[in-house]
Amino acid sequence: MSLTSVALIVIVAALCILVLAMIPAILAVKRTAESLGNLSDMVQDELKPTLKELTSVLAELKTIGGGVAEHTDDVRCFMSALGETGTNLHTINRAVGVLSNVVSTASIWSAGAKAAGSYMLGRYLKKRGGV
Repeated sequence: MSLTSVALIVIVAALCILVLAMIPAILAVKRTAESLGNLSDMVQDELKPTLKELTSVLAELKTIGGGVAEHTDDVRCFMSALGETGTNLHTINRAVGVLSNVVSTASIWSAGAKAAGSYMLGRYLKKRGGV
């Protein structure tokens, strides 16, 4: 046997071993491709109803958003009225505070005047009675 025929036998043997090693890899790639095709079909089947549902949800959100936009002015008006009410209550509270101070001061002055009048009347009567 010549060196060329030995080299050809080694090359043929190597190719056979390579083919035998590649067969499981090729089968695995084929199974992976089939699985990927099945996954793609399943995703498309599941995605279509989800997209339809998402479209309906978006339509509802647009409707709700429009309703909110319509009532924004009402809420703004309500908040303005609420602020004015708070301001008016604060004004009333200050007026009641001033009035209570006036009444308190008047009652103190009244008590002082009553005590002073009583004292002066008593002194006057003592002076009149003692003369």
